[in-house]
Amino acid sequence: MSTQQLGKSEDQLQELSQALDQGISSPVKRMLNSLSAADTAHLIESSPPKIRSLLWQLLDKEQEAEVLQELSDDVRQYYLDQMNAAEVAEITTGFDPDDLVDLLQQLPDAITQQVLSSMDAQDRARVEHILSYPEDTAGGLMNTDTITIRPNNPLDVVLRYLRRHDELPAMTDSLLVVNRQDAFIGVLPINKLLTTNPSITVREVMNTDIEPINAMTPASQVAQLFERQDLVSAPVIDDDGKLLGRITIDDVVDVIREEADHSLMSMAGLEDDEDTFAPAMKTAKRRAVWLGINLITAFVASAFIGMFQETIDKVVALAVLMPIVASMGGIAGSQTLTLVIRAMALGQIGKSNTFWLLNRECIVGLVNGLIWALVVSGVAYVWFGDGIISTVIAAAMIINLVVAVISGAALPIILKTLKIDPALAGGVILTTVTDVVGYISFLGLATLFLT
Repeated sequence: MSTQQLGKSEDQLQELSQALDQGISSPVKRMLNSLSAADTAHLIESSPPKIRSLLWQLLDKEQEAEVLQELSDDVRQYYLDQMNAAEVAEITTGFDPDDLVDLLQQLPDAITQQVLSSMDAQDRARVEHILSYPEDTAGGLMNTDTITIRPNNPLDVVLRYLRRHDELPAMTDSLLVVNRQDAFIGVLPINKLLTTNPSITVREVMNTDIEPINAMTPASQVAQLFERQDLVSAPVIDDDGKLLGRITIDDVVDVIREEADHSLMSMAGLEDDEDTFAPAMKTAKRRAVWLGINLITAFVASAFIGMFQETIDKVVALAVLMPIVASMGGIAGSQTLTLVIRAMALGQIGKSNTFWLLNRECIVGLVNGLIWALVVSGVAYVWFGDGIISTVIAAAMIINLVVAVISGAALPIILKTLKIDPALAGGVILTTVTDVVGYISFLGLATLFLT
């Protein structure tokens, strides 16, 4: 979408919002149904629950299906929960198999089976085939709606074959070449088909350098392949090399967006598809679990502080200064943690470079530790006029920053090895580590030198 188109879309949304505020339903209905499905979905997701219900009621039936595809999982689930199997089957008529699979995965098994039974045999077989693969794999992303050709056909035969179709599948940039056993051989780009002598056979002009994607390839790796090779679509095969379908760039964009949402939201303990305008009790329930986990870690850190209660009672300045050490360690560790999680998502970290990364982070932590130790110790000396306290906090600062950055680099790697989501668990573990190490190093050294 161009900048001009985007600006026009935003103006339409603003005009519609103003009409909603004034309670004028007739113009709202007309404007709402003139918007694109994506803009309508954006408006619904940006509205409180009562306004959403009104917007959905004003939406034309033929628009509902397209808008449903554009909604986030959480909001889409709200509307699906209000439909029975017959209504779901009706609204999903004409869906591409991959889009239908995305929707069916949000429904109870009983309703899914009823929707499948209402479909014709060919469409049902296609959908069931995609459903047999995990949703976060190439097989779960693929669309079985493909056009295949044989390598020995002349191009003019291929052109006549294409003219028999009412339309080509969306984002068809290449035709897929297979043998009689449906094993993938190569691709024939549409531009070559249109610009090459029609008497030449497919075999003479097809591209055999294209590497097909195995159906069990993780979705994150699929996204990386599309990014590196600037792909618009890619064939998907099984372990025997048989063509199963293809993945298109629109599905890969969804994967990239979902991974970005996951990295951002998980570090706060929120779900990827967290609804901004969900009801208060629903939102409170979701957040309560993560708050409880953080409370446990806070009690752990407090327990370590309690071990030095006698020292804190004697030197009140320690109570004033000790949050500084923990806070600086938390920030330094979070910087490293975020960097490493991003690198892991991009596939940049492996056995060959892990040690170098840990060594680099150790040096970074030491350098920053020395710099900020000097700053903090100077401030502490001016504040309290005590050389021992300023020396203790400087040493604790160096220790905690080094430990923090090493932990921030190592934790995601360890958690991934244990099959635990680093984005979800890394932040809370790192906070606990930096708090505990910060308090122990600062209060431990203070106990050693001040009591």
